[in-house]
Amino acid sequence: MLLTMTTTRNPATDLGFLLHKHPEKAQSFTLSAGNAHVFYPEASDERCTVALLVEIDPVELVRGGGTSLTQYVNDRPYAGGSYLAVALRAVFTTALAGRCANRPELVDERLPLEIRVPSLTARGGAQVVHTLFEPLGWDVETKAIPLDPEFPQWGDSRYVDLRLTGTQRVVDALRHLYVLLPALDGDKHYWIGQDEADKLLRVGEGWLADHPERDLITNRYLERRRPIVSYALARLAETDDVPAEAEARVTELPDRPEPLAVQRQGSVLAALRAVGARRVLDLGCGGGALLRVLQKEPSFTEIVGVDVSASALDIAEKRLKDKTRITLKQSALTYADPSLAGYDAAVLMEVIEHVDEERLPALEHAVFGVAAPRTVLVTTPNAEYNRHFEFLEEGRFRHADHRFEWTRAQFRSWAEGVAARQGYDVRHLPVGQESQESGPPTQMAVFTSRKEAVA
Repeated sequence: MLLTMTTTRNPATDLGFLLHKHPEKAQSFTLSAGNAHVFYPEASDERCTVALLVEIDPVELVRGGGTSLTQYVNDRPYAGGSYLAVALRAVFTTALAGRCANRPELVDERLPLEIRVPSLTARGGAQVVHTLFEPLGWDVETKAIPLDPEFPQWGDSRYVDLRLTGTQRVVDALRHLYVLLPALDGDKHYWIGQDEADKLLRVGEGWLADHPERDLITNRYLERRRPIVSYALARLAETDDVPAEAEARVTELPDRPEPLAVQRQGSVLAALRAVGARRVLDLGCGGGALLRVLQKEPSFTEIVGVDVSASALDIAEKRLKDKTRITLKQSALTYADPSLAGYDAAVLMEVIEHVDEERLPALEHAVFGVAAPRTVLVTTPNAEYNRHFEFLEEGRFRHADHRFEWTRAQFRSWAEGVAARQGYDVRHLPVGQESQESGPPTQMAVFTSRKEAVA
């Protein structure tokens, strides 16, 4: 398998900085069933080309156990598809994350690029290739590859010679390839689970939700596994018109057996059980992810989901099977609503970072001053942990709608200030696997009313 990327932006050798691969050095990387090699066939100020050559051992591929292949003779070593995408990730990890330590200003620069994949798997034919790449701003040229040039009557194979040209950020070009190569292949060599859907959402952030063929891409990338596809499409739909204070889609920990979202929900549920809450507010409930968890807990006698977005509430209503104890209410969290007073607990799970910092005092007054539940649970990303997310660009937030992301010290300072002003005590709990240097991926504050404690 071969993939080349060429730029003519002067000096063209800056491509080496963006890819973290020096033009004068050839490098090799070990894959699960072969090797990937990176080298530069040409490197001058006027024109620079990087080549990714992938060698797959078909015998090792079948014997490895991580594939459903049963035949030693197959197209995996020769046609660009899921294994080429895996090689892209292995070789260009830093570039896929949008990081460039030596020349960070290059990351956001759009370069004239030409990408060539001489043998690309294209299930559905060349038209599908055009359908997937052209909406992303690429000029697409495909050439059909015959089954056998000696026997033209046999017709064309499902493989094409692909050439893409366009002006793109290198990180975007790599992410387009990382998603669309397996989507065109339609035959991944590894297990598809929710972690793979989360990976698709991370790499597709900023372009997949708006792609006219996002359903086709998602179905093919996830091999039409219905529950996983439904999960991914629902998350993509939430980004269409769900504004601030709606559901927070936070980048998950890569390749974890239990996604961070699940760990977060479990931590909130455990905290609610610990304080004996019966009547609970889910403030900023979005599409109802936490509501679906809370409705399974029989000890909660009344659950109210509140969100400013009508479309998010529509999504939540469709997802909730049993609404006997759940009420959905449209309201902004920065406006005082006396009807929300008197509840045992309120949860703001991945919500405050979607609110402009200058509006946080209004949220504080509405939640802690007017609603004033006995317990308030607040979770928010820990900015110090962002360095551990593989596809998160340096200096970027985990979600495009985040207005801020706080360090542990910043969150603790805000929480202690709120507690002192509003008559609460506060304690801090980690959510997710902690790093010794960076702390947990998610931080949670548990506020307990002093008035209730005295009573």
